[in-house]
Amino acid sequence: MSISITIDLSDSDLEHFKAAQKAAELAASGKSSDDVVAAAVKLLSEAKTNQLPDFVRDRLLGLDSLIAMLRDPGFALPEDDRQRVVSALLYFVDPKDVIPDHVPVLGYLDDAIMIELCLRELHNELEAYEDFCDFRAREAKLRGVDPSSLAREDFLEARRDELIERMHNRRERDFGTGYGRSSGYARKGYTRSWRPGIFGVS
Repeated sequence: MSISITIDLSDSDLEHFKAAQKAAELAASGKSSDDVVAAAVKLLSEAKTNQLPDFVRDRLLGLDSLIAMLRDPGFALPEDDRQRVVSALLYFVDPKDVIPDHVPVLGYLDDAIMIELCLRELHNELEAYEDFCDFRAREAKLRGVDPSSLAREDFLEARRDELIERMHNRRERDFGTGYGRSSGYARKGYTRSWRPGIFGVS
């Protein structure tokens, strides 16, 4: 028998996670972008060995996409946008979890909530990257090649620039909306176009 549980976060709850993010930023002071990404990769690598609830798994897939976005040579985020994504991942550098990750079922719950907040904050970046991955997958299928082989093709560069410009426009339009929009990962499920991810099915 399965049950469905809805988690509602109040303003005070959100303040708690914002405070945790600030504390993580202080703890990660002096860390490079590579260090931050490596910490997030470590979380995913350890999570892969556990049986996870779908709520947690969906959010970890979202984190995987954020990491893939940073490591994908085809997408090549501009530096300002790259730093925005890296800043969102600083929480995962701090090993002091609200709930220790080794606790069965619930261990990654706090990580999943923080990831959800990051996904909502970065939904424009994620939408642009998802569009890019879908476009690359279609082109790879048409050409009969592996998607990874198209990472530096000229047509991808033009498409990437178009999507990044759209991402900037959406971000300006949505400025000030905070955490109000859904990240969409719970609805999207596990089927994703190819990306240099490390968690689950890519």
